[in-house]
Amino acid sequence: IPVEGRRFEVRYAMGAGPTPPSPLAIIRNHQQAASTIGGTTQYEDQRYTTLKVAKDAKEVWVQVDTAWGRGYVLTIVEKQAMVQEVVASAELFQSGLKATGHVEVPGIYFDTGKSELKAESDAALAEIAKLLKADPALKVYVVGHTDNVASLDLNTKLSQARADAVVQALVAKQGIAAARLAGRGVGPLAPVASNDAEEGRAKNRRVELVKQ
Repeated sequence: IPVEGRRFEVRYAMGAGPTPPSPLAIIRNHQQAASTIGGTTQYEDQRYTTLKVAKDAKEVWVQVDTAWGRGYVLTIVEKQAMVQEVVASAELFQSGLKATGHVEVPGIYFDTGKSELKAESDAALAEIAKLLKADPALKVYVVGHTDNVASLDLNTKLSQARADAVVQALVAKQGIAAARLAGRGVGPLAPVASNDAEEGRAKNRRVELVKQ
């Protein structure tokens, strides 16, 4: 399975003494360890197993090679995260609102389960402000969305808190009148991708502008 990213190799050598564990035992031990943290087995034969662990937007692949004398080799690859190609801009927001009445805001960041805006969000907030200052009559809903991890009630409250945080930042830091903004949180109720995999869940965790 070809995977690109940062690669490590760890070799475990077993000295003379008790009979070493069988290749199957080594494979099963690593599969169980991966499973306890949400990992899955991608491949297995008598010599190898390949494991994948996806957590907190990171993806780690591990190959266990048991055919190395009295020992085994772990090859670990941290898959490189995709670079976000869409950049927040007032022009992007204006075009989206005109075409569909709503538009996603790339570049808004929160820690997992938190509603405090991260400093990296400042550039996107400035572009929202630029949009609103260019059209003084425009009013928008700021809508928070989540994935479906955790309960509906918790995610709805989290998405509302995140939407409110964006509104508060636009008012306090960018000088936008509060009357032109309204925060709404819809939790996981409007996904744009399947929540069955982390890639889809990441797309569903977003903030949108909706024209009032």
